[in-house]
Amino acid sequence: MLFLKNVIYVIILPGTVSVLVPHFLLARNHTGIPPFWGAPQYLALLLALFGIAIVGRCIWDFATVGHGTPGPPDPPKALVIRGLYQEVRNPLYLGLLSLLMGETIFFSSLSLLRYMAGYWIFVHLMVVWYEEPCLLRKFGQSYERYCQTVNRWIPGRKQAAFL
Repeated sequence: MLFLKNVIYVIILPGTVSVLVPHFLLARNHTGIPPFWGAPQYLALLLALFGIAIVGRCIWDFATVGHGTPGPPDPPKALVIRGLYQEVRNPLYLGLLSLLMGETIFFSSLSLLRYMAGYWIFVHLMVVWYEEPCLLRKFGQSYERYCQTVNRWIPGRKQAAFL
């Protein structure tokens, strides 16, 4: 059942952010797949695949460690601080950003660039004003210690040891 919930979550939120909205933006501007691929398109594919791998790993960690989904309807029961979450507090959002950056570069789309910037601003504000206060209320000192040890956006630990 948890696996199904995570699949539904991936389809609804990351799928909308990284597939549905970009599709509509590209269709509105009549942007199709470039007929000739150069270095930018291959770099873009790498960025997109990297982003997909990050999102997949994060979903796996939420299910196996957190026993929930990243979505508010079925939040994790345990604080997820393993895997990529040891390096940065918000790898799922960074994975989606990498995917959007790949799409933006692949299609050389100004509308996707604006969308990606808006996504980044929205996510940052949501994390700071909503998610972090909710996680602090739910997990208390363990989340506070986690925040003191692991950076929000830039991978790397603030201190030598966490656990």
